[in-house]
Amino acid sequence: MLNDGADEIADDDVIATLQASALRRIFAYGAVFILGAMLILLAFVQPPAFGWQLFLVLLGAGALVIAERLRRATLLGLVLTGRDLRDTAGQVLTTFDNIKSVDRGAFAFKPSNGFVLRLHESQPRVWAPGLWWRFSTRVGVGGVTAAGPAKYMAEQIALRLAA
Repeated sequence: MLNDGADEIADDDVIATLQASALRRIFAYGAVFILGAMLILLAFVQPPAFGWQLFLVLLGAGALVIAERLRRATLLGLVLTGRDLRDTAGQVLTTFDNIKSVDRGAFAFKPSNGFVLRLHESQPRVWAPGLWWRFSTRVGVGGVTAAGPAKYMAEQIALRLAA
């Protein structure tokens, strides 16, 4: 039988993977961690009025929490299969039949070095800092990822949507 160039992909076959870039991951974690530490330090080294001091401590603690979430989230990667897009821990970002379109242009509202998937049906909000986010009918992929693998993943999704 002749093959027309489009190989059949099973639902569980991995089409593309996307990992966080090590240097970007370290830089992003360090930047957010240092911000949190400096806010807390500022609150005690030159204490402003109590209300502002409390605000600085809470803001700094929030930045430290986000830094830890970023560190944990970027340990994981993303996997595109014939059925869905999920992280390496198994959490499904979206199923393939729910994807309406892919935006990866220069002026698209997307993460750095990434792309945005527009969905048919709304999904619950989730955020894995530095790797992906999902808000209503959009899924943003990218952040501390390398541009090449993210572009390849977006192109594979677009090709399968067009077919």
